[in-house]
Amino acid sequence: MSDLDELARRLDTLEAIEDIKQLKARYLRFVDEKKHDDLEALFTPDADLVTDGMAFKSPKDFADIIRDLTGAAPSVHHGHMPEIQITGPDTASGIWAMEDLLTFPAGEDAPEGHNGYGQYRETYKKVDGRWLIDTLALTRFRMDPLDNWVADA
Repeated sequence: MSDLDELARRLDTLEAIEDIKQLKARYLRFVDEKKHDDLEALFTPDADLVTDGMAFKSPKDFADIIRDLTGAAPSVHHGHMPEIQITGPDTASGIWAMEDLLTFPAGEDAPEGHNGYGQYRETYKKVDGRWLIDTLALTRFRMDPLDNWVADA
């Protein structure tokens, strides 16, 4: 392999890694901005999605459950320190440190808010020139409960 070929290969790898970082940034932003239809489009159609041991049937099921669970409640999701490995011309894997914060309006049946810390383990596929999430496994290592809030009158 010539130096130029090696340089092109390395550039392709770096571009793929950056594309995957942008994909994950959109995922986190779409969750917080409540853009559930856009969120669903970030996955392969048959993606395997598991969060804290709960498996989802499809990307639509995943987006719908997030919509139903969080409603209009404010949330903050961060992904940090990605370890992305390009495993083939159209495949990759990644591990992301994560933190999320979710609170709900106070009420008798309100779920408990939390500040969670954990890790995403994901695989990615390039489909029609776009990187998509193919598997997602979220494991939280710590969950700190947060008080729910009362909306201003």
